[in-house]
Order: sequence, then structure tokens, then C-alpha cells
Amino acid sequence: VQLQASGGGLVQAGGSLKLSCRASGATVSTYGMGWFRQVPGKEREFVALISRSYYSAYADSVKGRFTISRDNAKATVYLQMNSLEPEDTAVYYCVADRGAISRSPQANDYWGQGTLVTVSS
Repeated sequence: VQLQASGGGLVQAGGSLKLSCRASGATVSTYGMGWFRQVPGKEREFVALISRSYYSAYADSVKGRFTISRDNAKATVYLQMNSLEPEDTAVYYCVADRGAISRSPQANDYWGQGTLVTVSS
């Protein structure tokens, strides 16, 4: 599976961004999908996941502000980010797995290249 993330950019605190991740090379509807993020010098951390059956889960730090969704017909997963905070500044990575997405980064099969989100105060 190849994953191509897009939609990152610079936004002021309180603003919104929507990330997209287009998958190719496999039947995406059979994969769990998710998002992680990483700040330089820190470990990659879980943000959100959506299962093949559309079950979703979020990190506590983004719950109520971020929404993950998927469109299998377009082979794309989205991350709608609202009420952004400077602490959300990071490179965001799309991830896919043939099973369930794990909150442990190393347990997931496929990674995209990342898209940078910068939130100014």
C-alpha cells in the first residue's frame, strides 16, 4: 500500500485544517487506517484511527477537536482538525494496517511520507 498525505500548512490557533491521505496499491476498504504525529526530538504519537467497520478512536489530547473519516470509494482517509492549538504543531503521518491500527507506531504496516502542520499562537 502506498499512502500520500496532503493538506498540511500554517494556521493560527483556533483555526482548522483538513488532512487527506490517499491510498493506492490495495483494496483500502480491507485496511484499518489512522493518523500519527511527530514533533522533532519526540516519539511519534497516536492521533486517531478508523477501522474497516468505521469504528473510530482518538488520543485524549485531540478528542472533541479532531474527526477522522474515510471514503473507501476514493481510497482516502481524512482528518478534520478544529480548534487547533500550538501544541498540535507536528508532522502528521497517515498509516494503514491489514488488521487493526495499533496505538504503538512500530506495530503498523504502512506509512505515508508525512505532512507538516504548523499552528501559530
